[in-house]
Amino acid sequence: MVHLFLIRTHVGAMHENDMALARKVLVNRLKADGYIRTTEVADAMESVKRHLFLPAKLQRVAYVDRPQSIGHGQTISAPHMVALMAEHLQAMPGMNCLEIGGGCGYHAAVIAELLGSEGHVTSVEVIPELVEIARSNLENAGYSNRVTVVHADGSVGHPEGAPYQRIWMACASPGIPPELIEQLDDPGLLLVPSGSLSVQELMLMEKRDGNLRKEMLGGCVFVPLVGKRGFSAFT
Repeated sequence: MVHLFLIRTHVGAMHENDMALARKVLVNRLKADGYIRTTEVADAMESVKRHLFLPAKLQRVAYVDRPQSIGHGQTISAPHMVALMAEHLQAMPGMNCLEIGGGCGYHAAVIAELLGSEGHVTSVEVIPELVEIARSNLENAGYSNRVTVVHADGSVGHPEGAPYQRIWMACASPGIPPELIEQLDDPGLLLVPSGSLSVQELMLMEKRDGNLRKEMLGGCVFVPLVGKRGFSAFT
C-alpha cells in the first residue's frame, strides 16, 4: 500500500520541521505495517533526510512511500523497501559494507547510519552523472565521511575494499555474481534482487564456515543491473 504524506507548503517555503514530521509519520506507518521491526532501523530511517536525495521539484513528496525518479532511467527505492532490506541486512556498528547500484546515495546513507562512525559503505555506481549527484547528496546530508561512491562496474563488486561483512544490490541481477560471493566475509550476508527483467525475488544469502545458505524473501521490482554480470553490457 502506498501511504501519502505530502508537504502542503510551496516548494520554496519548506521547513525542516515539516520534513521531520513527515519522516516520523512515515516511520510510524512502516512500523505498523511490519516493514520496520527494530529500533535501530526506525532511528536510521527517521534520521536520514530523504528529501535531500531528491531533485528539488520532488522534495514535497519525499516521504510518500513509493519510488521516485532520479533521472537517467533510475529511481530511488520506496522507503518500505529500503527499511525491509535494512532489517534483513542486520548491519551493525563498525561493519564494512558494499552497495551495488548507488543511485542518489539514499540507501547507502541509511545503512551508514546503522554502522555508526566506525563503519563504512562503499557504494558502486555505473552512471557517471549519478556518481556526482550521490557524492553531492551525501555531502549535503552529512554522510560523505561514511560513504565512498565509486564509479565502476558494480556487477563484479569492488575487490579493493574486500572483505565486506554485508553486501547488497539496489538493482535486479540475473543471478548471484561469483565475485560478490568471493568478496563477502565469512560470516557475512548478501542481499540481491534476483530473477528476470519482469519477475524478481529478493534473495538473502548467508556465508558461514565456508557454506552458503539462501532464503527467498518475496517478490520485488528493481531497475536492471548492467555490466559484465548484468542483463546487458554498457552502452
